[in-house]
Amino acid sequence: MAAAASGPDTQASAKEETKPATHARRLFGTDGIRGPANEWPMTPEIAFKVGCAVAHVARRRGHAKILVGKDTRLSGYMIETALASGVCAFGGRVLLCGPIPTPAVAYLTTSMRADAGVVISASHNPFQDNGIKLFGPDGFKLPDQQESEIERLMEDVSLDAMRATGDQVGRAERVEAAGGRYVTYVKSTFPKDLVLDGIRVVVDAAHGAAYKVAPTVFAELGAEVVALGVKPNGRNINKDVGALHPQTIREIVKQKRAAIGIALDGDADRLIVVDEKGDVVDGDVIMALCATRMMQRGELRGGALVATVMSNLGLERALLGVGAKLVRTNVGDRYVVEAMRSGGYTFGGEQSGHLIFLDHASTGDGLVAALQLLAIMIREGRPLSELAKEAMTRVPQVLEGVTLKARRPIEAMPRLSRAIESFERELAGEGRILVRWSGTEPKLRVMVEGPNDTEIKRIAVELCEAAKLDSEASST
Repeated sequence: MAAAASGPDTQASAKEETKPATHARRLFGTDGIRGPANEWPMTPEIAFKVGCAVAHVARRRGHAKILVGKDTRLSGYMIETALASGVCAFGGRVLLCGPIPTPAVAYLTTSMRADAGVVISASHNPFQDNGIKLFGPDGFKLPDQQESEIERLMEDVSLDAMRATGDQVGRAERVEAAGGRYVTYVKSTFPKDLVLDGIRVVVDAAHGAAYKVAPTVFAELGAEVVALGVKPNGRNINKDVGALHPQTIREIVKQKRAAIGIALDGDADRLIVVDEKGDVVDGDVIMALCATRMMQRGELRGGALVATVMSNLGLERALLGVGAKLVRTNVGDRYVVEAMRSGGYTFGGEQSGHLIFLDHASTGDGLVAALQLLAIMIREGRPLSELAKEAMTRVPQVLEGVTLKARRPIEAMPRLSRAIESFERELAGEGRILVRWSGTEPKLRVMVEGPNDTEIKRIAVELCEAAKLDSEASST
């Protein structure tokens, strides 16, 4: 549930968050299956069943070629082997790509004409966790209803009777050139008339899936590359490096006098950027920079950027300044992509650094996004700090959270509902309020934006207190 106060697009997304789920899912969350490796649900047994179900669905079309990539976690070997066994048990052909970014799996699934793509990764989580994400033959993440069908098949005992036997059993093979194919594709998204000659770039691959391909992309385009986080050992993914820990790259950028720092997460589908002064440039600012230029060049299809309810109000105002609009969605890059596809939009993303350029990629891609930003820097001949400062004026924002005894619809919490309405009137269109439940626990998340830091902090705290009172009243 969300409540917001900043225009029709935001209000539409608020209503969208209140829609009840049409089915109960035990395994798949907002971004696939995820959890501690070798504990339910991230066990070899579950991975085997995923492989069986995915291959079974693909075989309905006559064949089942399943492409599998992973990040650098120790448990990746275990999950990869189990999943591949499931695919082979249902007569499928497995293409094992080894450690490659999530967007590489999306690209290779389409370019190699696979029937599905599977990513074994827990993204920005610590190495103890792992996850499974599924892509369709079109390179897009499977929609909720298709994930639900996969989950239903995994629980269907009759599926065991459909296993392949004899010469119908499938096989697995390694795709040795997977990384090289992806590097070539990423470079093709950079304008043909530009090069990175003379530009010093610091790249932090988080000891993750992009540890080989990320430095290669920038070096082959001519940049002088300083590489961090490129020595994975199975246990150090995301540890004190990458998008979650930009302090590491901030210092190196300043020491090396680099033009930009690019910090990826463990599966390289998002990035955090650091300017030449060592200051962090988040996803909202990058979206403002790219979207305004795309609008000016007539490349922002539909005259709109798609972002989530978490993006700063300053981004919305920056777009209005060039005649564009902001379309908001629920939190999650998959919902951004779904809105882009249904609305015919070109560009979207999240404040956290998931950036989707649909003319180039079907999912968030940290390397593609970094190249689009570098193209702006080169064309305008200005440092990133200067561009970022002018991109948007950030509205002060505060985030608070409160764990309650149980989840209840916001409209069934009278004190909280009245407080939201009162504070929205107080902000009088100069800010936003967003109240929503966590997707995984009975925790209420409160975001408030407005012109005054002290006031929005007060509002956020009072909303949390109102929620506590509602929770206590319902339990007596």
